[in-house]
Amino acid sequence: MNAPQTSNSARKRLMLLATGIFVLIAIAYAVWWWVVGSHFESTDDAYVHGNLVQITPQVPGTVVAIEADDTETVKAGAPVVRLDPADTDIALAQAEAKLGQTVRQVRTLYVQNDALAADVDVRLADIERAQADLARARSDLARRQALAKSGGVSGEEILHAQTTLKSAESGLAQAKASLAASKAKLATNQALTHGTTVERHPDVLEAAANVRNAWLATSRTVLPAPVTGMVARRGVQVGQRVAPGNTLMNIVPLDQVWVEANFKEGQLRNMRVGQDVELTADLYGGSVKYHGKVIGLDAGTGSAFALLPAQNATGNWIKVVQRVPVRIALDPKELQAHPLRIGLSMDVEVDVGKQEGQAVTQATRTEPVWVTRAFEPDHKEADAMIQKIIQANLAQ
Repeated sequence: MNAPQTSNSARKRLMLLATGIFVLIAIAYAVWWWVVGSHFESTDDAYVHGNLVQITPQVPGTVVAIEADDTETVKAGAPVVRLDPADTDIALAQAEAKLGQTVRQVRTLYVQNDALAADVDVRLADIERAQADLARARSDLARRQALAKSGGVSGEEILHAQTTLKSAESGLAQAKASLAASKAKLATNQALTHGTTVERHPDVLEAAANVRNAWLATSRTVLPAPVTGMVARRGVQVGQRVAPGNTLMNIVPLDQVWVEANFKEGQLRNMRVGQDVELTADLYGGSVKYHGKVIGLDAGTGSAFALLPAQNATGNWIKVVQRVPVRIALDPKELQAHPLRIGLSMDVEVDVGKQEGQAVTQATRTEPVWVTRAFEPDHKEADAMIQKIIQANLAQ
């Protein structure tokens, strides 16, 4: 009889001990959750994102060289694709010849100003001479008409004097018309050259702009890398005819990637911009920790921006917990030490204990998100070329 009682009492002690242990575990978990766990939100629905910088030609042409391939790293400004420059070289030569011809034509306008001004002086002298001839003819006619009353002059002489008068009047009218024509030519020529020089003449500036445009097209036969990064998805081949806008390859700047973590809508309650984030990548495992900051929450859920948004106004509707992408910036030094690739999975844990930040980004951007200087050619070369052509054709 004592053995069963002893066994029951031992069992009760074990049950009480187990219950106490579970209660202690529950209390410890509750304390941990209150002190630590409630201050963190985590998800494994997170992936690495980055910019896919497309290499597209700005002028049509035939590919003659490819200087970078997939998985290779290129520096910003380094050539990655070259096009055949034959067509653009011809267009540049034609533009240079046109500029030289225009300079000579405009220079001729300035030379004609002096010639036309001299011609106006000649026409004024012709008018003075015609006026003198007209006065003499009138005087001769008046004298003969006075002598005709006494019979000293024949009618034939009077007729001859009248003809001379009409000829003098016609000569004066012709001289005035010639003067008006010369003045009109001079005014037209001066209007084309007034207030400017040969170098700044509109026709010369237009021809110079055509040279600069042709030079720019020639420089664009070499396609530079806009950013430093790794080449991906090269689709261009040597000998291929490409047009402006065709995607030839992509360059991914791996030092500028970020993470988009898709949190459930209930996890966003205490999430703020600027909160600290700790991340791990499946690529390196838990031994490598990344640190980042929450920089923004997307404006909507993934389904809201889907090609075919969900329609929930149906009779058999079932609520589905939605997820909102949260953008996280990573530490550049950690990225340099352990590079990531676009599309890799990440485990994310956000410290939501700090509530000083804003629920959404309120700051207004004052500078561009990304900037490249690879497409800013040195126009000094084109300017020097234009000045050389102008001076060569402006020589007196």
